[in-house]
Amino acid sequence: MKKIFLIALIIIGLGFYHSQAQTVDEITAISEGPKILVLNYHQVADTNNPLAVHVSDFDTQMKFLADSGCITITPDELYAGINGEIELPPKPVLITFDDGYIDNYTNAFPILKKYKLRATIFVIPAFTSVYPGYMTWEQLKEMESKGIAIESHTLNHTKLEELPDDEIRNELLNSKNLLEEQLGHPIEFLAYPTGTYNLHIAGIAQDVGYKGAFTIKYGVVDKGSNFFALERVPIFNTAQNTMKDFYERIAWRQSFEEFGWIKK
Repeated sequence: MKKIFLIALIIIGLGFYHSQAQTVDEITAISEGPKILVLNYHQVADTNNPLAVHVSDFDTQMKFLADSGCITITPDELYAGINGEIELPPKPVLITFDDGYIDNYTNAFPILKKYKLRATIFVIPAFTSVYPGYMTWEQLKEMESKGIAIESHTLNHTKLEELPDDEIRNELLNSKNLLEEQLGHPIEFLAYPTGTYNLHIAGIAQDVGYKGAFTIKYGVVDKGSNFFALERVPIFNTAQNTMKDFYERIAWRQSFEEFGWIKK
């Protein structure tokens, strides 16, 4: 009965639904497929920076995920799950961090280990082991040994839309090559700096060897997602109640996407 009701609501919403899906069957497949919540963090630190989630709030959020039975996955598992190559757990969550700040190691990493959660960090290799506010190669290797995946955030974190093609290619390829050289494994996923991208940039990313790329477009990843424009739910510092805001952001988005009304 629930399935019939869900499909009926999706069909009613077709007048303003602009999905990649073209038929009711495709829309139904998306509604029945895996829904992957991808959280997007930057810093975990007790500062007033809006991108920095306070340490105690991050701990509470991670405890909530663990207590709720969420299973953390990697970008590789997300990719394989959406493609139908593996069966994902019932509550898959991909926890991501952008930039590679030092507090990801000093503050976030112990909390992730505490709750036995995995995560992925998109790092800027030109900043790694160079600037004091960013992690070192040794710290990244230690984190990888404990289940934290490291992927690319371009070489210098330059806004790609403002660059000519040869510089876009250099940012994407040189980041990939340097990370692979330092970490000793393939780098196949990317997070666009500031989340900005276009189809042309996505094509270059695919051409140099990436399998997928993450944006800051607010949404849940499912079969209707573009692998080079993967959605995430950004988590910020709030002045009031970060846990309340955290819960509302993940619950509201998933409930609306369940009915196929958000995906574009």
